[in-house]
Amino acid sequence: MFGIKALKLKEITATAAKLALLGGSIATMGGTRTLKLNTEIKQHTLIVRIEGEVDLHVADLFRERVDAALEQAGVHNLLLNLARVSFIDSSGLGVILGRYKRVSQLGGKMFAVELQPQVEKIFEISGLLRIIKLYSTEKQALQSA
Repeated sequence: MFGIKALKLKEITATAAKLALLGGSIATMGGTRTLKLNTEIKQHTLIVRIEGEVDLHVADLFRERVDAALEQAGVHNLLLNLARVSFIDSSGLGVILGRYKRVSQLGGKMFAVELQPQVEKIFEISGLLRIIKLYSTEKQALQSA
């Protein structure tokens, strides 16, 4: 039975990945949770506006979508707008840390803006605020890019 569940999860993941790369929403586990990503390029910076929960169920898709957008845009700076992120777990933090390393290796900078108090607390406890600059608005972050 575990094999069947794993197979169905892979099918769901593959379908969600295709949707994500096409700019759609990433839906997880019966449609009860969604993660929406909106990307835009401004001032040589990829802006990713995230909505929903960034957890184990969507981490791989989040990583794939951001990596694809970075490659397509050809930019080295990354700005994450987390205003509508209600929850993040260690998987989500891992994806963000991985994108930080990637951007840093390319000589770019990474910024985060508009964190909800509970998400900011997790960033603080994890140490991400020591390496990722936090700004109140996208405009402020873009001015420092």
